[in-house]
Amino acid sequence: MSVRLLKCWNRTGLQLTFWLLACLTAPVATDATAPSATNDAEVFIIHDPLATEAFRPSSLRIQAMLERGLTAVTGKSNSREAWQSLVSTQDIVGIKVYSAPGLAGSRVEVVAALIQSLLDAGIPPQHVVVWDKLTSDLQSAGFTDLARRFPIRVTSCHEFGWDDTAAHTNYYLGRLTWTDHEFGKTEPEVGKRSFFSKLVTKELTKIINVAPLSNHYRAGVTGCLFSLAMGSVDNTQRFESSPENLAVAVPEIYGQDPLFEKVVLSIVDALLAQYQGESQTFLHYTRPLNELRFSRDGLALDQISLKDLAELRQMHSVLFPTNVLSTINKLYHENAPLMELGQSDPKRIRVERR
Repeated sequence: MSVRLLKCWNRTGLQLTFWLLACLTAPVATDATAPSATNDAEVFIIHDPLATEAFRPSSLRIQAMLERGLTAVTGKSNSREAWQSLVSTQDIVGIKVYSAPGLAGSRVEVVAALIQSLLDAGIPPQHVVVWDKLTSDLQSAGFTDLARRFPIRVTSCHEFGWDDTAAHTNYYLGRLTWTDHEFGKTEPEVGKRSFFSKLVTKELTKIINVAPLSNHYRAGVTGCLFSLAMGSVDNTQRFESSPENLAVAVPEIYGQDPLFEKVVLSIVDALLAQYQGESQTFLHYTRPLNELRFSRDGLALDQISLKDLAELRQMHSVLFPTNVLSTINKLYHENAPLMELGQSDPKRIRVERR
């Protein structure tokens, strides 16, 4: 019996059967660098004090920061070798962004630098896809303009369609919206499934996750785990309306094979840190950090982001809902490590600043 299966046996509630089946069929990672609750994590923070000016990112400086981060996280001598260690020319590489808040989300300049670096490394442009859950968010944040600057694709989960054969199922019920796969249906089981997009199940073979350093009132941070999990499936309002449900759903969805096994790199866009507010940009609650953070371990990055946001709120005397703190602890310190999604112990997260 594998370590992951033993951990699944420790789960309680109605999700036990689902995760037992997932554990039995999931491949066991053998790469020593793969994220695991039993491995130490490495995080590389690249800082440039001139990366932003008046909240506006400098594209040239961000390109240089990206190259430094890639070589640091992979241990390679240049970015071309770094990409060759992460992806191949045969892969369909999806750059996952969080676009809903606009400026407070993943920034277009960071993603543009990623695209340029991938193309320079020889990845075919038709194999590069920038994506998020909804096309309207990608458009309003300016990401669709990248398809005019580069010969790559920009698409959304909703536009690509939902996969009938791949869903996260539980008993939580919520109000379906027009973007949900089962919207308008009346069968008894409607609303209990969150379907993965065909984009992540059928199209992408590798994922680069670019998450912002931004506050979230239920998940704590709009970070690597939350943004990828909630951005890859439909019918998510049933989770996002309840901190308790979210603490269970985020790690369970993130840990499923269509996502977890494909994530080769996580990047936190910490050029700006928004410590108050959520789905909108509030520059008066935003502090420039001028950093890009790189790791193969998204959970480790989220742990650092949570700590930084808490310190910023304390520094500016901003209150955070105390009833959510226990839920955040369950998500990042209990459920995600139980699923072996990465390292949550600060003592086992090595941070190197460059």
